[in-house]
This record gives sequence, C-alpha cells and structure tokens, in this order.
Amino acid sequence: MVEGGRLKIPTKGPDGQPNGWLLPLWNVNDAPELRPEQVYVTAVAPHSQKGPHCHRVRRGLFVCIKGDVRIVLRANGAYKTHQLGERFGYGLLCVSPGVPACIYNDGDTEALVINLPAPAWSAEQPDEWPVEEWNP
Repeated sequence: MVEGGRLKIPTKGPDGQPNGWLLPLWNVNDAPELRPEQVYVTAVAPHSQKGPHCHRVRRGLFVCIKGDVRIVLRANGAYKTHQLGERFGYGLLCVSPGVPACIYNDGDTEALVINLPAPAWSAEQPDEWPVEEWNP
C-alpha cells in the first residue's frame, strides 16, 4: 500500500484574481511504477458502501473529487481507515493487489471517486473476489 498526497491548487485569471482551482489526478513523473491502464468514476450513494471486495491482480488508485469517503483496507488482519475528499485535501490512495477494501459514503450527498487501476478490467480476467468476515 502506498499513500501519497495531491492538493487542490488555486488558480488565477489574467487579472490576478482567483478564478477556481485544479486538481492534478495523475502525473507519470510522480510515480511511473503506478501508471494507470484505465480511468473511471464510481458514484457512491449517501449512507452506503461499495464492497468490500478484493482484486488479486489489479491495483487501485483512488481520489474522491466530490463529497467525502472513508476507504477501509485490511492488510495482515488489521484494518486501516483512509479519509478522502473535499474535507481531506483530495488525497490519492493506492490499494495493492490482494488487499481487501471497502468504500463508505457516510455523508448526505453522493460522492464521486475516480479510480485509475492497472491492469485494466477485462471480461476475460474480471479479477473480483468476495471478502468474508469483514468487521472493521
């Protein structure tokens, strides 16, 4: 598991006044070994969860761009919680192959999470495995 940060960067117009912000999701110069092979957005409904599930081959790389999520990982029998999203500085979370994970949206609005996994999903190798005895 690798955890790295990405920060929202304020932007300014030609007049020097704030006009918004940008959020770098991926730059190959930051971590070439984590180069994604697919990019998709998953929506997590309010007060719900996605998972838990496990990928034995695929690595996930997550950033929450709307709302806030709690991602719980289980490695070596121990649970670790990561907070991603608007209130938490838009961090980037890498979930290694073989590490079960569950994404929770405890908020009142839909959360949007971008995943940049590798290798990419394919019908020939779906790589989705159930997780038993999940008790974070």
